[in-house]
Amino acid sequence: MAKGNLSGKIGEMVRELEAREKEQDAILASVRGIVRHCANGIKLLHAGETGKARAEIALAKKEILPFSKTSKFEYLLQQPYQEIAEASMLLAAVEKKGLPSWEELGMPFEPYLLGLCDLIGELRREMLEMLKKGKTAEAERYFELASGIYEELLPIRFSNSLLPNFRKKQDVARSQVEQARSELVRAKMR
Repeated sequence: MAKGNLSGKIGEMVRELEAREKEQDAILASVRGIVRHCANGIKLLHAGETGKARAEIALAKKEILPFSKTSKFEYLLQQPYQEIAEASMLLAAVEKKGLPSWEELGMPFEPYLLGLCDLIGELRREMLEMLKKGKTAEAERYFELASGIYEELLPIRFSNSLLPNFRKKQDVARSQVEQARSELVRAKMR
């Protein structure tokens, strides 16, 4: 390839990289907002403000939609998908509905699995809130849900290269279930 021809090709690559950088910057700016909406939604759920929580979670889902078809920057969407999964499933649990699947949430299953692991800690938190309020039956419902999710996740044993951070989150989930079990037993003994 002659030097003159190389300059033209380099120019094409620079334009492509500039376009990609612009798209990446837009995704990164939105990711922060999506994660914030999910965090707010979870806080509102724990505070008993389900309607406001539902609105925050809906905003997160709406904000990720424009990026859900991108394949170039899928790795940037893993955390917001995970947060949306966690918040959406907690909302379903609080509303006593079935947990939505990854297909229903419109996301890959990998961040969904990570969100499931994180959900266990949020269910434990709800269980503790119910125990504080003297609602033992509700506390048991949250514990059973957390324990059941953990049991369902047990057969998933793959390397970190296939499911990054899953084993670590799975171990944390186990600890959360064990702590919740002890807290529930202690509360029943009082």
